[in-house]
Amino acid sequence: MEILQYPSIGFFVLLIGTLFIVGEMLVKTRGIFGLIGIGLVSIYFVFHISGENIVWITVLYIIGLFLVFIDGKFINDGTVAIIGLILMVTAVVIPAPSVVYGILSAFGLLIGASLAPLLLKVFPSRDMWNKMALKDRLTSEEGYNSINTSYQSLVGKQGVTVTPFRPVGTIDIEGKHYSAITDASWLEVGTTIEVIKVDGTKIAVKGIEK
Repeated sequence: MEILQYPSIGFFVLLIGTLFIVGEMLVKTRGIFGLIGIGLVSIYFVFHISGENIVWITVLYIIGLFLVFIDGKFINDGTVAIIGLILMVTAVVIPAPSVVYGILSAFGLLIGASLAPLLLKVFPSRDMWNKMALKDRLTSEEGYNSINTSYQSLVGKQGVTVTPFRPVGTIDIEGKHYSAITDASWLEVGTTIEVIKVDGTKIAVKGIEK
């Protein structure tokens, strides 16, 4: 494995190895990705580390990987995962034979980890970081429902057009501007309108003759 003396090769070994290891946490591949990833990272360590150093550097890497797993499975806020990634980066940089090799090794690991979520588009997902995704989805839904509820309260209220309707325009109700649409009729600026229907965030109005 003398080819690993080249920084570019170390970069790709760690990129692919990390991609598969983190990918194993995210998708169901029956351990295949995990075995490939661990094998590649092990080759990197065995080539660059000798003697007693291999024990504590390997332990440092494993602790970092464990923290990433704990975050994804139980904590779900990303903080512990970041600490884990820092430990993993440290473990691969320390045995690097040069500064350039160390920098490329760090980037290989980080890029591999960042690319792993792409595997979710191809393989069935595991229950990792689900709470975070669920929280984001619920927050979005709550925001939508809040807007929808506030718009529903406009039904029956009157206002005035502030732009021409052809048939879409802007209305003013109680000092607030809203985008609205008419039933194919055209209205001029300053026309009194009434909100007749709200569908989600779509506001339908009609002109009122005075």
